[in-house]
Amino acid sequence: QVQLEESGGGLVQTGGSLRLSCAASGRTFSVYAMGWFRQAPGKEREFVAGINWSGSSFAYADSVKGRFTISRDNDKNTVYLHMNKLKPEDTAVYYCNADETIVVPTARDPGDYWGKGTLVTVSS
Repeated sequence: QVQLEESGGGLVQTGGSLRLSCAASGRTFSVYAMGWFRQAPGKEREFVAGINWSGSSFAYADSVKGRFTISRDNDKNTVYLHMNKLKPEDTAVYYCNADETIVVPTARDPGDYWGKGTLVTVSS
């Protein structure tokens, strides 16, 4: 079992930047693949980005490629999502995701563990 806590959400203007953080506790963070998903109002939850246990492999949704970057610091038990060139359509609750068995979380293969989410609102 692992507990996940997101932070860093807030209000930002179109074209701005924001960094989300997800702190993990309960188990050794370094063995977990990590990811980010999001859910906009009235829409299904969708995959955003994923990273493997060592930080050497990545996966991104087409909608965020070139704008978002996922990274991790295993010494701090934390995964980050650096978001740049934000658009109103990026407005959503962003959820941290983790799994100890998969390589990288993806849309077709999410991890088993979830945080409670942090809200990102992009104004136009």
